[in-house]
Order: sequence, then structure tokens, then C-alpha cells
Amino acid sequence: MQLELNEQQKMIQKMVREFAEKEIAPVAADLDKKAEYPTKILQKMAKLGLLGIIIPTEYGGAGLDTISYAIVIEEISRKCASTGVITSVHNSLVSWPIMKYGTEEQKKKYLPILAKGEKIGAFAGTEPNAGSDLGAMRTSAELKGDKYIINGDKTFITSGSEAGILIVFAVTDKNAGSKGISAFIVENTFKGFKVGSIFDKMGINANHVSELVFENMEVPKENLLGKEGEGFKIALSTLDAGRVGIGAQAVGIAQACLDESIEYAKQRQQFGRPISSFQAIQWMIADMATRIEAARYLVYNAAYKKDKGIRISKEAAMAKLFASETAVEAAIKAVQIHGGYGYTKEYTVERLFRDSKITEIYEGTSEIQRLVIANSLLK
Repeated sequence: MQLELNEQQKMIQKMVREFAEKEIAPVAADLDKKAEYPTKILQKMAKLGLLGIIIPTEYGGAGLDTISYAIVIEEISRKCASTGVITSVHNSLVSWPIMKYGTEEQKKKYLPILAKGEKIGAFAGTEPNAGSDLGAMRTSAELKGDKYIINGDKTFITSGSEAGILIVFAVTDKNAGSKGISAFIVENTFKGFKVGSIFDKMGINANHVSELVFENMEVPKENLLGKEGEGFKIALSTLDAGRVGIGAQAVGIAQACLDESIEYAKQRQQFGRPISSFQAIQWMIADMATRIEAARYLVYNAAYKKDKGIRISKEAAMAKLFASETAVEAAIKAVQIHGGYGYTKEYTVERLFRDSKITEIYEGTSEIQRLVIANSLLK
């Protein structure tokens, strides 16, 4: 693996960093406070091609590699973790499975819409009784004539209340276990599609996470993604890709914690000198920086191998596990460095502290990542 970014990747990093500084940073705290979905920001991002990062150019996307995708998610998340995860899900959990498993007709119909940001994407797998255990899902799909009739409910769906195109998983064969699950491309205008409650969360408040309810929802049979019974396989491979994005999001949060800590430590005076001169503070900053650098390269490694066509279940799990735990640790240290001020909403680290925790939970908890890694090694 080449550790140095190429010129195109450096250019993308510079462009997205400048965009995030100019367009996202000034409004991020207000979006969090009001729990306001970042619609205007997403519209601006769409014009820059950031909602179609990995979509091939023939379908209206930017056609960039996975490392470039990780760079984009990190830089966006550095200023607003909510916008970062929305962008990650839209690209990796919705656009990618359509690219990988969709028919040519499905690609032509949906990928240009996603690339242009005309509709936001969502991934609907989790249910009240099926989180880490996707095989326990109960949402059902039955083919009747030229339509599948889907009944059930989903929960904790990122952008669920805002999304126009969703990847929905449902059981088509109740007697086949995980091999009886199928995937569908669903539009929020389909008859029987309903949005349930929107969760009041601890963090990433500008990202609306909701319940979805399907009551005899009618889905055209041509919207089956892949074949019947391939849904579990599609979900697992899609989540591998998604974990690269969440790892990058976590790195962005952690980097923001380090940035804020360095700036504050240089300015804050105690005992007649800046606290950056104290060894205790220096060691915390050194530990944060070291872990962040390691996390970033784990993410890049998974992205690099994905672009090489290598299965990345282990690498993506390692990246997501280490980066998310790094984000939480960095947030704890950042609040500690800020002292009492770090516990107030006046300083950015309070929001980063709240935002960091979810990275250890969604798209596979840290415990699930450890199982994935161990299973890969013990086969």
C-alpha cells in the first residue's frame, strides 16, 4: 500500500476541507442545537459531486476511489459528524449496493438521482428485535402478481424521515433463515410506506434517525435487488463498505478533538503559563495524535484493499473498531483538557463528546467488530 496520497486525492482533501471550513463549520453547532437536517449543506455538496463520490461517471457520479471517499467523509465529519454519516450512508450503504448488485435498468434509474442529490438514500435493515442479529428480522415480503407486498417495521434508520430512495431488507422465505432474506430498492412514495417516530438522541442531532413502518407496502418486482435470498449476503458486503465510511467519520471526529485541544491548550493560562507547557497536557495530545494517525491508516488500508477487489471484512472491522474507540478516547481527553469549559455547550468539544459515542455502536457495535475480526483469523 502506498501511504502517500496522490495528487488527485490531495486536491480533493484540500477542496473538501475548505468547503467544510466555509460552509459547514459556521452552522454545525446551530444545526445540532435545533436538530435540523442539513438540507442546504447537502444541496451544496451535491453540486460538488460529494453525494456521488463512488458512483461511476457514466451514471452521473464522480467515479472516485474509496480512499478519496474516506477523505471526504473525514473532512466533512471533522466539522459536522451528522453531515458526515448522512454522506457516508448515502454513498456506501445505498449507492454502492445498487452499483454492485443492481441491474442495468436499476443503475440507470437510481444512480443519477443519488449522484445529483435529488433524493437522499437510506439503509433499512435494523428492527426492534434485529440489530446485531440481522437474521432475526421479521419484516416480510410476499410476491403477488407483479409486486412484492412488504409488511413490518424498521428502526434507527439514518435519514429515514428524509430519504427518497432506500435499501430495505425483508424475509421472502420464512423457512430458510438468513438465506430467506431479500433486498429491495424502495422509494418513499410507494403506497404503504410510512415514517414513524424520529428519535431524540444524545448526539449527531442534525442526522434524523427514525422508525419506518410498512403496511402492505407495494414494491414493483423489478425493484428486487439481486436475487431472492441474497439479501443477507448483500447486507454483509454492504456493511463492510459502510464501515470504511464510519471509520473515516470517527477519524474526523477524533481529529477535531485534537485540533480543538491544541488550540485551547495554547491559549489557556494557568500558573502564569499556557497549559500546553505542562507535561500532563502534552502527553494527552501526543497519545491522541498517535492513535488518530494509526486509525487513519487502518481506514486507508481497508479502502485501498477494497479498490483492489479484495474482501475487506476483517480490515473494515479493524478500521471501524479502532477508529471509533479512538474517537471516544480523544473526545474524553479533549473535554479533560478543556476542564470545566469542556463540559459546557460553549465549546465544540462538548458536541464532539456526544457525537463520538455512536461510532462505537452503529453499523456494527465494537463487540460485533471483534467477532468479525476473530472469526476471520480463526477460520
